This record gives sequence, C-alpha cells and structure tokens, in this order.
Amino acid sequence: MKLKLIYPKWEKLEGQTTFNLPPHGPAVFAAALPPDTEIEFIDENVQQLEFKDDADLVAISMMLTTQVKRGWEIADRFRALGKKVVFGGISTMLHAEETMEHADAVFLGEAEGNIDALLKDFHNNSLKPVYNFMNNLPPIEIIGPARRSIYNRDLYYYKGVQMVDLVHASRGCKFNCYPCAVAYLGGRSFRPRPIDKAIEEIALTDNNRLFLVDNSLAQDKEWLMTLFREMIPLKKSWCSHTIMDDPEVLDLAAQAGSWFVYQAVFDTSDYIKERVKRYHDYGIGVEGTILLGLDDHTEDSIKRLIDFLLEINLDLAEFTVLAPFPHTKAWDDLRKQKRIFNHDWNDYNAGKVVYKPMHMTPERLQELYHYAWDTFYKDESQSLKMSKLFMKIVQREMSLGTYRPRRRDLRDISFGQNTARPLKKQPGSL
Repeated sequence: MKLKLIYPKWEKLEGQTTFNLPPHGPAVFAAALPPDTEIEFIDENVQQLEFKDDADLVAISMMLTTQVKRGWEIADRFRALGKKVVFGGISTMLHAEETMEHADAVFLGEAEGNIDALLKDFHNNSLKPVYNFMNNLPPIEIIGPARRSIYNRDLYYYKGVQMVDLVHASRGCKFNCYPCAVAYLGGRSFRPRPIDKAIEEIALTDNNRLFLVDNSLAQDKEWLMTLFREMIPLKKSWCSHTIMDDPEVLDLAAQAGSWFVYQAVFDTSDYIKERVKRYHDYGIGVEGTILLGLDDHTEDSIKRLIDFLLEINLDLAEFTVLAPFPHTKAWDDLRKQKRIFNHDWNDYNAGKVVYKPMHMTPERLQELYHYAWDTFYKDESQSLKMSKLFMKIVQREMSLGTYRPRRRDLRDISFGQNTARPLKKQPGSL
C-alpha cells in the first residue's frame, strides 16, 4: 500500500526566529504501520504539496489547533480527486467532530496496536467514520523507535545547522495544568517507557542533538535517574521540558547532556529565582515559558513579571497569551462565562487574544504581549540569545570529540544579527 502522509503548514508567529523541527507525531505514526507500507511524507512547512492522485490512502497528521483548517482544506481537495482521507494526531482528537466533516475516517488515540483496525477496514472498503481508541492506550512496552527515515533531512537546518531530533522516553502526565489538554488526550497517568527501549531509540538517532518531548521530566525520580545514567555514555546533547528540582536528578541530567530546559515562570517568587539559578549551577540553560492573560494578571503584574525576567538571567524567554484549547479547563471555564469571542482556529496560536481577560481589554492584553517580547529582547535579539545558547552544545561536543559540522562551519553562521525584534513596526513603550 502506498500512503501519502501529510503534516499541514501553519502561520508562524510574527517576528519570532523561524525554524522547523522534524515533526514527531508523523514519524511515530509511521512506525506503527506495517513495515511494507510505502510512505511519502510531506511536511508542508518545508515542502510543496502537490495534489496528485498517486497514493492509495491519504493520511493527515495534525498536532496544533492552528493546523486544522489547513488540514481540512487539504482533505477536501484530495477527496474531490476520489481519494480516501483519514486524520490523526493531537488536534484531530481536540477537534474530532468538525474534522469528521472533512474525512472518510478520524483516528483518535495512540496508533500502536490500534491502527490495524482502520487499515483492515480500508482494504475491505468499509471505513468507519470514527476509530476511537482514546481509552485503549497501548502497552508502553510495545512502543518502538519512530520511523525517522520518512524525513528529508536536508530540509531541517537553520543557518546551516541541523535541527534537533525529537524523542520521547515517556508518555502521559500525572499533572493537570490549567491550559493543558494532556489529561484529556491520555489520562492523568505517567507511562514511562522501559529504560532499554528508550535508550535504544536515543542511541539509534543519527543526531547528537535531541529534544526529549516528554510532557514533564519531573514525575518519577528513580526512573529519571536510571534514564540519565544510561544516557551518559551516549554523549548526546538535549533540551526538554522541566526537570525535577532535585540536586541528584539535576546533576545526572547535566552529565547526560542536558543543554537547556523549557521552564514555566508563573510568578515573581524567590522559588522561581532559585529554580533558574539551580539549573544554571549545573550548566543547564533556561528558556522561560511565560503565559500571559490568566485571571489574576493585571497590567501592573504583567509588567512586574517582565522586569523580574530580566533580573533572573534567563537565557531565552517565550511569551504566549492564554489559548483556551478545546477539552482544557481553560476552555470549559471561559466558554461557560461566555468570554470567548473568536472561534477562528487559525488564531489559536498562543499569540493572539481570543477571549476577554478578567482585568483588561483584549486589545490591551495583545499590546502587553508585544511589549513583553520587545522589552525582553530590547538589548539582545532572540537570534543572538539562541546563538549563545547553541554555543554550549558546540563547546560540549568539542570537549567530547563528537562535534560534526554540517553544511557550514560555525564560523559561517551569522551570530548576533539583531533581526528578530522588535515585533511591532512602530515599537514603543507602554
């Protein structure tokens, strides 16, 4: 069977440094297909999609809400050619009912051990509208390495430097954060992969730089410490979401190659200040992820938060506004309170205000979002700060003897170009 697997494009946020990572979901899905499946993978963010009648089945993988309208458009065009189209992925699960209007079938849940039912019906010309396996999570032990051979590697470079590969050592999350849909998607259970399986996949990746996309590396201390110990000999460098705030864990993470973390910064407390310092004490960089527009946020508190970020020596900061994605607590609350005024899914990119904040107008929150980016990156652009953080990887790889220049030598990479900020055409203070 020949399958055309498509990852739809979406509009990137204005002004941010733009680069594309090889998407994880499609490669994980591809690994769950029969080995003899011929896959043509198109990442529309880096490739031109041609609407040809040259595949037996078209599959569309969607991760982000901002992809769904483009995904529906793609499906409509292929169905007009007489092709069967199936959907899967995170945002398919969040927008299942709407997606069904554009699909021959939607697949909900994790593919391993479950996708065979859909494929069997396709071959029998008896596809069902919905294949719902959200309550039938596969045994974590059967999950093998992603099928990264579907990628065109040459497309995933930034200024001559190969982008990180995405790997997951666990699934699920025992936490239930206000804006997050993970509890809906996979339940509130932490599902660590067997250490040997996770290490096998990490070792197999032909890339010294990885992104561990686990929802949180702060859920099981003993498993984490074992994982990091086993990673040390692999000599990889990696970034991740937050790591458990424990000296033993942080020390092992650093030895295992932790490069930087995405750490939520939710207040101006001494705890956050010390949290960032502890990462730095172990040589781990910090990109603060800052969510603006929560109900306890005022104009003054947002400005104080931004000032605080400049004081705690963050390596990078990523500002977003609250996006009330379906099947989250934020969605339920704001919808009940009739505060959501925009249902254009293209605008659910965490950079546009789509609801009425508690203590300010939507327009004012949008202005503060731009102000946050402009203020934090006033003296050093995002690209310059990223370049400084990247140098940590290069220095580590050189010390380990694993540095492999790609396409261009480091001397040819244009560090320090102040091009990423400001966001606004007419920057100004608020």
